[in-house]
Amino acid sequence: MWLWSRGLLLQTLRSARGFCGSHRQPPPAPQKIVTTWEAISLGRQPVPEYFNFAHDVLDTWSQLEKAGQRPLNPAFWWVDGKGAEVKWSFEELGEQSRKAANVLRDVCGLKPGDRMMLVLPRVPEWWLVSVACMRTGAVMIPGISQLTEKDLLYRLQVSRAKSIITNDSLAPRVDAISADCPSLQNKLLVSDSSRPGWANFRELLR
Repeated sequence: MWLWSRGLLLQTLRSARGFCGSHRQPPPAPQKIVTTWEAISLGRQPVPEYFNFAHDVLDTWSQLEKAGQRPLNPAFWWVDGKGAEVKWSFEELGEQSRKAANVLRDVCGLKPGDRMMLVLPRVPEWWLVSVACMRTGAVMIPGISQLTEKDLLYRLQVSRAKSIITNDSLAPRVDAISADCPSLQNKLLVSDSSRPGWANFRELLR
């Protein structure tokens, strides 16, 4: 995914504002972004005290895109094994990740510092939740799809995660151990179907 390439990290390190920062000034010119990044890399300029990738990278590139200061290259381009594609501009990715952040904040009640476990293959929702955690300040705990019930139990108990997001194949394993995870308050399912005790993440994004 292009979002995490070094080129994207060139932007607004100079205007970082933490979780709830908003850009009310015009976006910096691309050359200014490059100059700032180089100055920080060479130790000629201090690293900002606060930096939030969602606000200070994604949203700034979205503003540059709107202002016609950068080409309309996709911010996110995903292709599955059957050739189906999901392609978002920076503005579209920003909008989708803000919806995901609203789900984490309003539906799950997550606050900065709260833990949320994400166990998904690399489907588009994986990246949306990753960026949404940056927007809300929630701490994302990633996990692989091969986790067993014992693995999930240990991670949920030690992290005291308040929410988990996973798919149909992992949900039964979570249900088997969730009674032993008192901190777990919300279970979100990335699926086209429903499951008792789970909120459907895709439906919540609509």
